[in-house]
Amino acid sequence: MTESQPVTPQEFPPTLREVMLRGRWIGVLVLCLVVAGVFAWLGQWQLARAIDTDPPAPGATEQVRPIDDVIEPGQYLPELLGGQKVTTSGEWITEDFIVISSRFNEGEEGYWVTGQLRVADRASIAVALGWAPTRERADAAAAALARGDASEVELTGRLIDDEGVELPPADDIFALTRMSPAALLGQWHDVEQLDVYRPYLASLTAPAGLVDIHSPAPAEKSPINWLNIFYAAEWAIFAGFAFYLWYRLAKDAWEREVEEFEDSRA
Repeated sequence: MTESQPVTPQEFPPTLREVMLRGRWIGVLVLCLVVAGVFAWLGQWQLARAIDTDPPAPGATEQVRPIDDVIEPGQYLPELLGGQKVTTSGEWITEDFIVISSRFNEGEEGYWVTGQLRVADRASIAVALGWAPTRERADAAAAALARGDASEVELTGRLIDDEGVELPPADDIFALTRMSPAALLGQWHDVEQLDVYRPYLASLTAPAGLVDIHSPAPAEKSPINWLNIFYAAEWAIFAGFAFYLWYRLAKDAWEREVEEFEDSRA
């Protein structure tokens, strides 16, 4: 009776650990570490911007500031300054009192009368002066303002972002339903080389014949930006997926070798 021959290590399939420690898969692991590191950095970058470490003081928008201390013509209004009370002065361009429809004041639909206030030699800001419940009253107020003089006035109001341009109805190409300085600019006079403020000013006090525009203080914004936190969590998931991908690829390679070994032994 002959002794059975010992089985050499080569007659066993490689283990998963042996496959993972091969140079090829070590190289893939290093690449995954680099990718995961980039994802981790991006997540940290998002987290750093998720929390405002210097939020505005409560009620900051209610402190009246000179408009030049807040924004310059052509600049976009920062989110934290939306609704900021400002004061400015200038002269009305008497041809440019324009009525905008579909404006709500404490739930009631009506109209705004707007104007071009020339605050400097070649700089203007669009102003929403007041609200009227009917088109007739709005038109009458606009006509009365147009008959006034061009003496300097001082205004206090809230800075509010441009509402965007909307296509007018085909039967009235000059009709406006949104408060947009960009749209008003197309109907203003004396606009060559004119600098215009991107936000508009909602006056706190309406002139005769109009009702004060209801413009409450903006809600206090949270110092935490949850969207940025969500993005940071996504980057962490991507970093983890990079390691899972390395493990899955190595395991697939090991499973193929085991199958080939078993087929060769059949």
